[in-house]
Amino acid sequence: MAAGNEVNLNECKRIVPLNTWVLISNFKLAYTFLRRPDGSFNRHLAEFLDRKVPPNSFPLDGVFSFDHLHSSTNLLTRIYLPAPLDPSRYGTVDLTEPLSTTEIVPVLVFFHGGSFTHSSANSAIYDTLCRRLVSICGVVVVSVDYRRSPEHRYPCAYDDGWNALKWVKSRIWLQSGKDSNVYVYLAGDSSGGNIAHNVALRATSEGVKVLGNILLHPMFGGLERTLSEKRLDGKYFVTIQDRDWYWRAFLPKGEDRDHPACNPFGPRGQCLESVNFPKSLVVVAGLDLVQDWQLAYVDGLKKTGHDVNLLYLEQATIGFYFLPNNDHFRCLMDELKKFVHSIEDDSLSKSSPILLTP
Repeated sequence: MAAGNEVNLNECKRIVPLNTWVLISNFKLAYTFLRRPDGSFNRHLAEFLDRKVPPNSFPLDGVFSFDHLHSSTNLLTRIYLPAPLDPSRYGTVDLTEPLSTTEIVPVLVFFHGGSFTHSSANSAIYDTLCRRLVSICGVVVVSVDYRRSPEHRYPCAYDDGWNALKWVKSRIWLQSGKDSNVYVYLAGDSSGGNIAHNVALRATSEGVKVLGNILLHPMFGGLERTLSEKRLDGKYFVTIQDRDWYWRAFLPKGEDRDHPACNPFGPRGQCLESVNFPKSLVVVAGLDLVQDWQLAYVDGLKKTGHDVNLLYLEQATIGFYFLPNNDHFRCLMDELKKFVHSIEDDSLSKSSPILLTP
C-alpha cells in the first residue's frame, strides 16, 4: 500500500507544475484534518487556515472590488469591476450608472468550489481567480458567499445562489448595452459548478434569463462506481472516500448519491427536454476522478437537445486554473472569453457537443 501511494505521488509530481502541486497538496492536507469521521467539520480551524483578503476600492492589477451584504438574507457577495479610466475616480464606487450604454458587458455570477464545505468568496485564492477573470475575459464578476455544509445542507447553497442571481438581475449599475439589460452568466468550479447548474434550473422555471453556464470540473456523482473513479482514486489529490464524505455532508440526511443534486441525469433527475436551458461550457480535467460523471452530464445535455461546449483537458488536474503557470490555464481563459462574448451567436450545434481541445 505504501509503495502504491509513493508511485501515485511521483506520477502526480511529474505531471503537475511544482507550485500547483504544492498549493493543492497543502489544501488536501488541511482538508483531511478538518473532516471528522462522524460527519462533523472543524469550522473554527477551517476559518483560521483559510487565508482571506479584504475588498479593495483602489484598483489592483486593473480591478477593484467591494462587498455587499444583503440586509434580509445576510448573503455576502463580492463584486469585481474593471478600474475606471479616470484615476480621480479611484476609491469611489458609483452605483447610479450602468456599466455601459453602448457595449455589452457580461456579468459572471461566480460560485466558488470547496465541495460545498470549504472556502468562501473572500478566500485569497478565489479573490485572485475572480480578478483574473475580470482582467483577462473582460467581464464583471459577482462572487457569492453561499452557506456551506455540513452546517447548512441542501438546498441552502442553491437558495443563496438563486437569491444572488435575482439581486444581480435587479441592479441598474450592472446593466449594459443599448437595451440596458444585465447579461448574466453563471459560473463555478467543483461544487460551484454544481450550484451554477441548479440555479440555472430554477431560473428557467421562474422565467429569469441566464445566457450561459460555465462549469469547471463540476462536482457530480452517483451510486455507481465509474471507471475513472476506480482508475484515478487517490492518484491526483482526491479519493473516492473524500468525495463520499462531502456528499454525505451536503445531501439531506438519509439520501444517497442518486439524489438529483448529485446525479442530475440519474434515475431521479429532472428531464430537460422541454426546458429552455442556457448554453453551457463544461470544462473537464482528464485527471479528475469524477470526470465520467462530468462527461455523463455533457451527454445528458446533448441528448435533451441543449447547446454544450466540452473543453476536455487530458493532462489537467483539479485546480489547474488557480495559477497561470500552464497552457491549460491559458486555454481555459481563451475559451471562456469567447463563450461569454458570443452573446448573439446561435451557431452552436444542438445535436452534439462541441469538443474543444488545447
